[in-house]
Amino acid sequence: MEPNQAHTELPEPIETRAQTAAAFYRRPMLAAYDTFVLGMMSRLMWRCPRDRMLAHYNRQVGASHLDIGPGTGWFLDKCRFPAATPTVTLLDLNEVALTTAAHRIRRYGPETLVGDAFKPFALDGARFDSVGVNFLLHCLPGSMRQKAVAFDHMAPFLRPGARVFGSTVLGEGPHHTRRSAKLLAKLNRSGVFNNLADRPEDLDEQLRARFTDVETVRTGAVCLFSARFPGPR
Repeated sequence: MEPNQAHTELPEPIETRAQTAAAFYRRPMLAAYDTFVLGMMSRLMWRCPRDRMLAHYNRQVGASHLDIGPGTGWFLDKCRFPAATPTVTLLDLNEVALTTAAHRIRRYGPETLVGDAFKPFALDGARFDSVGVNFLLHCLPGSMRQKAVAFDHMAPFLRPGARVFGSTVLGEGPHHTRRSAKLLAKLNRSGVFNNLADRPEDLDEQLRARFTDVETVRTGAVCLFSARFPGPR
C-alpha cells in the first residue's frame, strides 16, 4: 500500500481505544508525569533516560515546530531551539494535556489544536521545519501500518527537508527485562499502551516508505527515530 492510500477511516474499536489512551492523562497523572514517567520509568523500566531523549530532540527540532502528543511539555521546555523565538504548535486529543504543555512553554506563545493523529490535521496551511512525536506511537492502537497514517497527515504541512522524529516504547521482545515486560503487559491491558506487536523494523519500514535519511536506534526498550521529508513527490 502506498502511503497516500493509507486508510484514515478506522474501525470504531480503534478510535475508542485511542480515546481511552488519551483520557489517561488527566491532571493528577500529568502532575506526576515528569518525575514518574519521564524520570523513573524511562530510566529504570525502559532503560532510556529522558536526557538521552532530550539529546535526540535537540538534534532534530526546528525553528517552526509541530509537537503531536506533547505530554507536559517537558521536552519543549528543556530543548534548544535553533531560533530565539521559535514558532510552536501543539496538537493532542487531550485538552488537559494541551493546556498543561501550552502553559509551560507560554514564553513561546504556542498555538494549540485539539486533534486526532488518525485524522487529517486542521492546520490551515501551516508549514513546519520539524514534527515531534515523542512517546506517542506506543499509545496509538492498531498495527504499525495503521499508526503510520499519522505520518501521512503530517506531510501536507512539512517543508522540504523537515525533520520528523520521536521515540516509542517497543512491544514484546528480548529488549525487555522481566520487570519491564510485566509492566508492558499491564499497560496494554489497561489500554494506556497499545504496542505489544510494535517492532523497530516495522517502524523503520513505514518511515522509509515516506521519508529519506531514516534512522532508528534502540536504547533499552525504546526506539529513537528520525527521518527527513523530501518534499512533494
